[in-house]
Amino acid sequence: MIRIMFVCHGNICRSPMAEFIMKELVRREGLEDDFLIASCAVSTEEIGNGIYPPAKNELKRRGIPFSEHYAVQLKHSDHENYDLFVVMDKSNLRRARDILGGDSEGKLHMLMEYAGISRDVSDPWYSRRFDVAFDDIMQGCEGLLRSLI
Repeated sequence: MIRIMFVCHGNICRSPMAEFIMKELVRREGLEDDFLIASCAVSTEEIGNGIYPPAKNELKRRGIPFSEHYAVQLKHSDHENYDLFVVMDKSNLRRARDILGGDSEGKLHMLMEYAGISRDVSDPWYSRRFDVAFDDIMQGCEGLLRSLI
């Protein structure tokens, strides 16, 4: 089983979008039993809050199913429970590295690297462009899945 944790700042926009997009891509390939996919935050600001409504609307608009989700924070103990931590931006990367106590096993990666692009996933919290964030995340998740199967 491949265990993936998607990580963003608050776990209400980008990382839950990535979680549910990846779950759907895996489902379409008939590989649900081969993956454990989750998401979390590097901050405590949104802990317990659900997916931000515009992010939910974009998932619905694009036909990506999702279930109830509440923001949780990345924990040091997650390091042993996941094979891969996929972050949305450089700030998330730094904070995740701090929380996990480093990355000696090479488990931390930027999502867009799987799309062959060296940049952050667009942050819709600031841009209000959930469509652009969705496109970035989809492109990254498709590349990630290709790299794993």
